[in-house]
Amino acid sequence: MTEADLSALYRRYIACLNDRDWQSLGTFVHEEIQHNGREFGLSGYREMLEADVRAIPDLKFNIDLLVSQAPHVASRLLFDCTPKGLLFDIPVNGRRVRFSENVFYRFRDGRIDSVWSVIDKAAIASQL
Repeated sequence: MTEADLSALYRRYIACLNDRDWQSLGTFVHEEIQHNGREFGLSGYREMLEADVRAIPDLKFNIDLLVSQAPHVASRLLFDCTPKGLLFDIPVNGRRVRFSENVFYRFRDGRIDSVWSVIDKAAIASQL
């Protein structure tokens, strides 16, 4: 898979998340996916994303930076949202916050099999 193909595939994955198209998640995510070193499996990963959307109904993944070097993708995602209650153990309680996530993905057989994510929690805390 070329870097351009990988970037296009990643953009379709982000569209899947933003569309809440959970039925199609397996098109992009491997059955044996890991997140920050924890084995989630596809069903656990989906449950994590669904819980994120319940906690943040207006959650939208916005790509700010995207770099592909097969089999990896690196992305800086931007968020501008209003979480209902706690967000990463920070009491946001419906206030609007903006923050970023730096995330690295590894693809295997055309699907994401590993995700390493670092969220800028200090940015959230500084806004409250």
